Amino acid sequence: MDRGLWHSRDMTTSGEHSSGLKGGFGGKFLEAFFSTASRLGRLHPKSRPERHGVEVIKDLPYWDDGDEAHLLDVWRPIDREGPCPTLIYVHGGAFSILSKETHWIMALAFARRGFVVFNINYRLAPEHPFPAAIEDACTAGQWVTKHAAEYGGDPNRMVFAGESAGGNLATSMTLACCYRRPEPWAQALFDANPGLLATLPACAVLEAGNMSRFAASGKVSRFVLKRLATIEEYYLPSTLPEDLDRTLADPLVFLEEGHAPDRPLPPMCAIVGTRDPLLYDTRRLKAALDQMGVPAEAHYYEGGLHAFHAFVFNAQAQASWRDQFAFLARHVPGVHAEPMSL
Repeated sequence: MDRGLWHSRDMTTSGEHSSGLKGGFGGKFLEAFFSTASRLGRLHPKSRPERHGVEVIKDLPYWDDGDEAHLLDVWRPIDREGPCPTLIYVHGGAFSILSKETHWIMALAFARRGFVVFNINYRLAPEHPFPAAIEDACTAGQWVTKHAAEYGGDPNRMVFAGESAGGNLATSMTLACCYRRPEPWAQALFDANPGLLATLPACAVLEAGNMSRFAASGKVSRFVLKRLATIEEYYLPSTLPEDLDRTLADPLVFLEEGHAPDRPLPPMCAIVGTRDPLLYDTRRLKAALDQMGVPAEAHYYEGGLHAFHAFVFNAQAQASWRDQFAFLARHVPGVHAEPMSL
């Protein structure tokens, strides 16, 4: 095997795919911040995958239509003894910004712990509103289930993970795996039947269709409220057909309703900072899963902002990663709980 494997075909000059208005000024600012942080992070010597025993295969199409939104990267351990547990990572970004390129640190973190990670792109709002993103995520899930073994992954030891909007999509993919749904792409993922053993929705927005709920607390700034409202405006615009089933945009509401699954829901582990307005979605998720009897953990990190765990050198971030890996070690064979340090 070529240990220097690193296919580096960039998708654009910035290494990201674009979509629409990027959420106005706030969205452009956030995209620029995270994109710059991602590029600077890659310059750090410790960011080199080979230093962690990891190799990367770039830009594989999971939907062969030539759209850069339908590409994924494979991050995997160089030295593998038999199939590794498989993880699909779904990036965040308010459904409208960022990409697999900005979220390489998440893929590296899981791959260095023994996972074969499929880090996916998907179509972005507002150009592609709901259900484009979840359709793409489910299509990627089918592709990974079929092809994981070709890249050293075990499709019978599957994990879905994502943060923010990606946490929403990872949770909705979980529903598609466990409930018979009417959407053809959800049916296809159900029929593919990946061996889903765990789901990790981090700082997830789990009810995209009711962002006004955050204004009631009086604790969320106008800037953040505007960004939250933009998520709903772009992802679930008023132009969508009235009869469109929005269940997979609001997976938390569906779980709170307590519907019996056709297959058991997997254990879930949710992390969130206490200064993240999405803290309340995590609390509601834990309560809903407890009511359904689904094994669930929720971890709250004092003072943590939204997506705090992406800054992996921070002590709180490292604690959150240790908690996630300890959870995975309890539920996914072949995962070992060891100290997290990059």
